[in-house]
Amino acid sequence: MAQERDRSSGKPVIRLRVLRTERLTPHLIRVVAGGEGLADFVPNAFTDAYVKVLFPAPGVRYPEPLDMRTIKAELPREHWPRMRSYTVRHYDAAAGELTLDFVYHGDSGLAGPWAARLVPGDEVLLVGPGGAYAPRADVDWHLLVGDESALPAIAASLEAVPDGMPAHAFILVEDESEEVPIATKADARVRWLHRAAGDDLVEAVRAFEFGEGTVQAFVHGEAGFVRELRRHLLTERGVSRELLSISGYWRRGADDETWRREKAAERAKEEAAVVR
Repeated sequence: MAQERDRSSGKPVIRLRVLRTERLTPHLIRVVAGGEGLADFVPNAFTDAYVKVLFPAPGVRYPEPLDMRTIKAELPREHWPRMRSYTVRHYDAAAGELTLDFVYHGDSGLAGPWAARLVPGDEVLLVGPGGAYAPRADVDWHLLVGDESALPAIAASLEAVPDGMPAHAFILVEDESEEVPIATKADARVRWLHRAAGDDLVEAVRAFEFGEGTVQAFVHGEAGFVRELRRHLLTERGVSRELLSISGYWRRGADDETWRREKAAERAKEEAAVVR
């Protein structure tokens, strides 16, 4: 998953159909989509590549062809489709498949319950992809830190780390039942942390003995631990800003809409400070 600035207005809406779904863990649902519309999907080189999934407002008829610029120009805001960003877990052009993983917490939220209801043939609307991160080969080792929301990006990134290169991943999930296999040719050490057991992601990273040489780091997930680790990695560990990909995907105690507004306000404040 990713929560990035909305650059979707100028991109075409891609129409796909669900091919199959799979419950990977009690709280992780995989959706594999494809169809003729996949020809409009242009992949990028990022392992945190993300698409924005569109959720049309109930009862609203949209102009065809479906285009976000037209919708935003002609319809009131309350009729715009809601959008959520999700990491592309896998794209297979030969098989004609695009794979997305959704965190599911019962009936709460928007995308999780929607993903749980999907059956083959259902329509999936999306725009993208965007993205900003991929493991580099010109560093000495990699650090990847996140929770369930960042798991698809971490897994895709570990698959892309160069053969034999050291990589350390810290992944916080609810318990052992939420762990999933991750394939990699890197010299990888994956440490699963369990929320139910009281494990703390920040403490685990703070206690970790860094290796020698230059590290590229990827830290994404709940905004609270992301903020703490940003400060720790930049000021206490001396990680280069250019080699640090860090972002909050969600915030504890805030629903999706609230968090999107808060993040947009924080970003605007940061940009204003840079301009001054």
